[in-house]
Amino acid sequence: MTRSLVNGKAADSLSIDDRGLHYGDGLFETIAVIGGQPQLWDEHMARLQAGGKRLGLPEIDVTELYREALRVCRGQARAVLKIIVSRGCAQRGYRAFAQTGELTRIIMLADWPEYPQQYYNEGIRLRLCTSRLGWNAQLAGIKHLNRLEQVLARSEWHDPEIPEGLMLDQSGQVIEGTQSNIFIVRAGCLLTPGLLQCGVAGVMRNYIMNAACSLRISVSEMVLSLADVYDADEVFMSNSLIGIWPVRRFEASVYAVGPVSRYLLNSIAAIRQLTGDGP
Repeated sequence: MTRSLVNGKAADSLSIDDRGLHYGDGLFETIAVIGGQPQLWDEHMARLQAGGKRLGLPEIDVTELYREALRVCRGQARAVLKIIVSRGCAQRGYRAFAQTGELTRIIMLADWPEYPQQYYNEGIRLRLCTSRLGWNAQLAGIKHLNRLEQVLARSEWHDPEIPEGLMLDQSGQVIEGTQSNIFIVRAGCLLTPGLLQCGVAGVMRNYIMNAACSLRISVSEMVLSLADVYDADEVFMSNSLIGIWPVRRFEASVYAVGPVSRYLLNSIAAIRQLTGDGP
């Protein structure tokens, strides 16, 4: 079975001159695969193309990516698809943009992670990371290849009972998890940090916000402090693979899987299938 393609050919290596390797000069998407089909494909490709424009990349051919993705995903009941697009190969130096103008396309398939059922039924433990996110409005929201801030944050703990950590920005405001976005519920309203200076605008984050609006749940993007999280009625994390993880404990604060979290879990049944026999 083909598990990886590089520029449309079965391979598991690339040129040492690739700018993605040298400088993180590119983008990626992590996509759930169910029944051989990449989920929320259009939403992922919209973010990928928006990121490409932000980085000044040549136009990304999403039709070609789709053909290659289907080739790798064929016959997979559940899997994780990762797409990496870099600026391509060039000589050494920051200004030495790819000589050919051809992007490097990497398609990779990985096994589906089996998350404990209790994460959905009872919620997870969330910890506070000391590593912080730097401000860069030009990169805020997109999923570029440089994830060193998240790598450092996730390296802070090794407790298997804590699956996620919360990251702040340089001013101490709440931004996101190491691999997820955060939502809090206050007085029945859904609140999530604005991502104007840093953070990733998750595909599932946008899906949840749209779903909440359709369910007539008030949704706001705003500046959130740690005090807002500590005092929240409900807290949950989200990404394209986990769907929604309610938070049961953050530092000294304890939360229930409240009505808004449960309502959203029950109202995005198609997305909840990503967790198999989950909630």
